[in-house]
Amino acid sequence: MEKVLLLYISNNSGHHLAAKAIEESLHLNYPHVKVANINCFNYINPVLEKVINSIYNKVIKRKPEVWEYLYDNPKIVRRTRKFRKLIHKLNSKKLKKLILQFKPDAVVCSQAFPCGMIADFKKKFKFDFPLLGVLTDYAPHSYWMYDNVDAYIVPNEKTKEHFLSSEIKNNKIFPFGIPISAKFSGKTNKESARRELSLDDNKPTILIMGGGQGLGPIEDLIYAINTIEKSFQVIIACGTNKKLKKWLEKRKVLFRKKMAILGYTRQVEMLMGISDIIVTKPGGLTTAEALAKSLPIVIIKPIPGQEEKNTEFLLSEGVAVKAKSPLDAAVLIEKLLNNSEKLKNMKAAAKKHAQPHSASKIADLTMKLLKQKDI
Repeated sequence: MEKVLLLYISNNSGHHLAAKAIEESLHLNYPHVKVANINCFNYINPVLEKVINSIYNKVIKRKPEVWEYLYDNPKIVRRTRKFRKLIHKLNSKKLKKLILQFKPDAVVCSQAFPCGMIADFKKKFKFDFPLLGVLTDYAPHSYWMYDNVDAYIVPNEKTKEHFLSSEIKNNKIFPFGIPISAKFSGKTNKESARRELSLDDNKPTILIMGGGQGLGPIEDLIYAINTIEKSFQVIIACGTNKKLKKWLEKRKVLFRKKMAILGYTRQVEMLMGISDIIVTKPGGLTTAEALAKSLPIVIIKPIPGQEEKNTEFLLSEGVAVKAKSPLDAAVLIEKLLNNSEKLKNMKAAAKKHAQPHSASKIADLTMKLLKQKDI
């Protein structure tokens, strides 16, 4: 029986969703394969994971410019090389034990940290399994670059060019897209879905998301769009942000628009399938899912670093518009609702860049490389 080890970091993250999408495709296309899907950070050091996640969230909320400076900064990459090697060494014992116990025939990483660790392990302990690195944002960063990675799965041709300029060989780079669940390639029964959410069939629908954690200025955004005269309805996915959900439910009666308020949901494909516009932070997975559903995007409050880079890509391809503030987002939404031609063009641009079968292609490539190793 062949075995594939999937490694990600942070639950309820894009990295986790990407790993789950690949796992789903492996189970679907290769049911005989045994898959282990593991939060690498939590596995090797759960205390450190909590500390780093806490620091990251605080930096993003209070000092986003600090993260912008750290993200893909060549100076920081060079200066932290020895520190990263030390971290790998300190955590090597537990991860080596996992590899020796599970004995994977291939390892797939949806985040740079575990990919770097496994790349170092391959070199140090002479492991011969193929290692695949799967990017979950539209712009790569230097922390991905390792000699012992056998394949990089990147979102598009532009990202591939960046890897080529970093002297990664052409035959190692596959522009398959960001892996998302196969559910996003299916059709939505709009009438049934709207009925389930107590929404009207004949009104434009705006979907508001703040990622898995329900981040962003959603409270201010709701007040802003409440000023729009045009008739429409709103779906708000609050993620794990219980405080936001409670705040919205308490004030729901104050708003003129019909609203469906949801917590963390596993039906994002259904929500996107019945919506006409999504207002969101441009995380890589959310973006890839929206493209698969041909959904125009209004971007608000992107995180400096990866989300700013995703924003640049989306704006350049005509898939999205960017709001400077919640009030500006309301203005942009109203303009789009009043301009069917613009919405049509944005939908077409989204469809052009959609890659809903990425996870299936990654599963196929994993099995191909795995079998090549055995020849």
